Amino acid sequence: MQFEHTDKTKNLMNLVSKFIEDNVRPAEEVYAAQMKEFRDSGNPWQIPAVLYELKDKAKSEGLWNFSLTGELGYGLSNLEYAPLAEMMGPGWIPDVFNSAAPDAGNMEVLAKYGTDHQKEKWLKPLLDGTIKSAFAMTEPGVASSDATNISSSIVADGDDYVINGEKWWTSGYGRPDCSFMIFMGVSNPDAPKHQRQSMIIVPKDTLGINLERWLTVYGADHAPSGHAHLTFTDVRVPKENMILGEGRGFEIAQGRLGPGRIHHCMKIIGGAEVALKLLCERASSRIAFGKPIAELGGNYDVIAKCRTEIEMCRLLVLKAAYMMDTVGNKAAKSELAQAKAEVPMMAVRVIERAIQIHGGAGVSQDTPLAGLYSSIRYLRLGDGPDEVHRRTIALEELSQYRD
Repeated sequence: MQFEHTDKTKNLMNLVSKFIEDNVRPAEEVYAAQMKEFRDSGNPWQIPAVLYELKDKAKSEGLWNFSLTGELGYGLSNLEYAPLAEMMGPGWIPDVFNSAAPDAGNMEVLAKYGTDHQKEKWLKPLLDGTIKSAFAMTEPGVASSDATNISSSIVADGDDYVINGEKWWTSGYGRPDCSFMIFMGVSNPDAPKHQRQSMIIVPKDTLGINLERWLTVYGADHAPSGHAHLTFTDVRVPKENMILGEGRGFEIAQGRLGPGRIHHCMKIIGGAEVALKLLCERASSRIAFGKPIAELGGNYDVIAKCRTEIEMCRLLVLKAAYMMDTVGNKAAKSELAQAKAEVPMMAVRVIERAIQIHGGAGVSQDTPLAGLYSSIRYLRLGDGPDEVHRRTIALEELSQYRD
């Protein structure tokens, strides 16, 4: 099992690192200022102009669509993509390279399961970066961590399907350039439980979709992408929008969520590295009781724990990525679950320690730590809660001892 970076990956790491340092870091304050203007105007659901400028520059330099494996994307394996995702981290920077969720997962679905017409109409502009998308799976009325509980309906009617139901945590819906969502619902209620659901493309401007509210994460709205709570009332879409066929939704979900989960983990490790860097800088420069606070209160142990936990989780992620590339997502499901159960929890611990070292500044807007916490803590629930992944790990382990 080799985790050494290929020459292609090393070259890309240098290019992406240089692009981030030369272009993205200087633009972070501009992005924040433009978002503040939007918030002050009462409409945060707008895209800062600086993001479009960065995207155009990244695309012109060929730093684009890293997350999509295969010939339609950059052509990276999961293992090759891992260090690039870590560099981007969570937040808005992956969007600069057209490699952000939920678009990355939706690209994967359309590339793998979409018809030629769907690829031309929806995937191509996603790859070009001219539109964005959302993903509508989770429902407020059921435990959506079990995808077979999904209850929104997709009913055939002539040349169309009619959709009714309620979704929340529809991430990406807030962007003005969001053009469609991939919607999961029940099309075959009498079929076996893993063949009842389907996935279908729903244009955002279709009649019958109502925005009930914007959901917040620890008070943060995560604009401009956001998380929408939506209702669907007699929403009519053409049958050609069905992905793969009726009753294939659970199968698609498993194919989509595997890469999505490992990509989240890669970016989360990047967030943990940011938090540790801030922790060490503060611990080295802040003086209390005549000493740098690194030397007080067992903080050497705190720093050592952070580094050790990050490295252990990075190895989990790299092994899962290697397994996905070599034996496939299904065979790697335990490794995927291990990474998804451990990496967000690790990052939350690291961020909390960094917040503690910063004192009051750590929970304020003066550092990125509070935002990092908000962005990463909810990923202990997103794409399946920790408990579901631990269940997967345990079942895989126990299967070795059953007849």
